[in-house]
Amino acid sequence: MTRAKPIEKKDNPELYRIVENLCITAGLPLPRIYIIEGAQPNAFATGRNPKYAVVAVTRGLLEKLEKVELEGVIAHELSHIGNRDILLSTVVVILVGIVTMLSDWFFRISFWGGGRRDDSEGSGGAILALLGIVAAIIAPIAAVVLQLAISRKREFLADATGALLTRYPEGLARALEKISADPAPLKVASNSTAHLYIANPFRGKSSRNWLARLFLTHPPVEERIKALRDLKM
Repeated sequence: MTRAKPIEKKDNPELYRIVENLCITAGLPLPRIYIIEGAQPNAFATGRNPKYAVVAVTRGLLEKLEKVELEGVIAHELSHIGNRDILLSTVVVILVGIVTMLSDWFFRISFWGGGRRDDSEGSGGAILALLGIVAAIIAPIAAVVLQLAISRKREFLADATGALLTRYPEGLARALEKISADPAPLKVASNSTAHLYIANPFRGKSSRNWLARLFLTHPPVEERIKALRDLKM
């Protein structure tokens, strides 16, 4: 979906050395490394566990970031692998799906069951049916909000863990500044893969109001940079 192409060590020795050194520090097996041909600096990691992990970086990331900044980004992505965030997000997505299905089932029971109630039950049954319908509507929304809140917390954790790997939080902070400020689009990005990237791949589509922030997959970059610069190494 991202059109990422696998590379070998001979294709980009410097990138391979960075990944290898950080994997040794983190105690992780070497993941497969992919490059996305895109001008926007960005990266993501995926894989159900460290043994089957993948780190993908864009061409723009390799061309526009300094070595310490690139190390910060790679360390962040390896932290997602080490923290098993992909597995966690998969479990959370499944749980959200279960809540949504149960809510749909409860909604149908409340709606059709309420229509067959005897008039002798009075208004109490109608109120319970109404409450059931409201709960069935709100539950999946609340589940999605919780899922996204977990995703944002894991981004903060990956930032902090990555900074511990490199012992230089400023590298990742500077990388996030460059990534968020770069105007180049990432044509291969889609709504189904955007949450994987280290920063939102869509340009000019982020909102700052509190309601929109509830549905963000990543914390605001400004907050992440501040948290990194507040770290004491």
